[in-house]
Amino acid sequence: MSKEKLGFFTQGETKKAEGRIPEIGIGMLGYAFMGKAHSNAYKKISYIFWPPPAIPKLVAICGRDEPRVSEAARRYGYAKYYLDWRKLVHDPDVQLFDNGAPTNLHAEPSIEAAEHGKHVICEKPLARTAREAKPMVEAVRRAHVKHMVGFNYRFIPAIQLARKLIQDGTLGKILHFHGRYLQEWIMDPSFPIVWRLRKEITGFGTLGDIGSHVVDMAHYLVGDLSNVTAITRTFIEERPLDNDPTKRGKVDVEDAVESIVEFENGAIGHISATRFAAGRKNFQHIEIYGENGSILFNLEKLNELQVHLKNHDIKDLASSYHDTLVTESYHPYWENWWPHGHIIGWEHTTIHEIYHFINAIMNDIPVAPLGATFEDGYKCSVVLDAMVESAKTGRRTKVNYTL
Repeated sequence: MSKEKLGFFTQGETKKAEGRIPEIGIGMLGYAFMGKAHSNAYKKISYIFWPPPAIPKLVAICGRDEPRVSEAARRYGYAKYYLDWRKLVHDPDVQLFDNGAPTNLHAEPSIEAAEHGKHVICEKPLARTAREAKPMVEAVRRAHVKHMVGFNYRFIPAIQLARKLIQDGTLGKILHFHGRYLQEWIMDPSFPIVWRLRKEITGFGTLGDIGSHVVDMAHYLVGDLSNVTAITRTFIEERPLDNDPTKRGKVDVEDAVESIVEFENGAIGHISATRFAAGRKNFQHIEIYGENGSILFNLEKLNELQVHLKNHDIKDLASSYHDTLVTESYHPYWENWWPHGHIIGWEHTTIHEIYHFINAIMNDIPVAPLGATFEDGYKCSVVLDAMVESAKTGRRTKVNYTL
């Protein structure tokens, strides 16, 4: 896989970067999990991907709670903070708007940022429904700004190697895709109704939170889906209120989903997601089976890719899987990190993702297909909506991507 296809500098680009390196102003909405992960990435890009396409300048961070957001600005190194996202997207020093807010605050701030000429990276899922995502796509198209959705697992070297094996025909025609994302963190009935359990804020439950990652993997590795047949379940229907544990409220999003999926290219499989899998912390497992072989990936062992090829030259390995450690210098991104075998971790997925986005902005290269654009985020929302509809009607539901 060439460096050009992966969004790396060519030699010419590197030489041009050896002079004065430009800055790009960052405006961050949100200071919790994603705010922390993305801020970490902006700070590391400057010296890991040297010379960088631009040096991220942490202009401002925004949130509603002044003590917390002011502390976040100090902790992460932002020059200032805002309590109103409108002031953030109107700030002339902000060139890249990073939206890490809850899902109900994805559409309006991202649209307004694009209208003010900001490039936009928005966390997943792109919106609470495909209908809400559609004007986001239209806005970034009108504004001609770069846009990306935070499907960071595309940027795992092992996943990029898996995609290469599929794209170059090594596995032959793809027959099956099986994707699971399993966690356990809300199994305790005393766990309160946080925003991720409120439909008005999040749109989906487990589907949007972690199931969207599997849907994006299906799109990225195999292709568009044609039909889904799904069931969803809410295991704990009432929980303590987050702001008043003495009172209880109704959980109105799904805790788990199981779906049989069909692809436009003829492949079939399933997508499964739950936050009720005891013992599973952050277990995403992808299996792809083709005519000539198969690949298996486990997010909790993200430096490894298991590969089986039917026509392997070594007969002893012909009926088993070869466990490949994806850490060689020629693997994606590795020339910027450590010697082979010195593994990387979860944080690096976001560093690679944001590096790619800044490189796309500064060198005017496409975000897709390596990165997920707002169009990709919209397509993911279409599939999630179809799964919800199938679960509601008990019927096989067609996936209609028409924008």
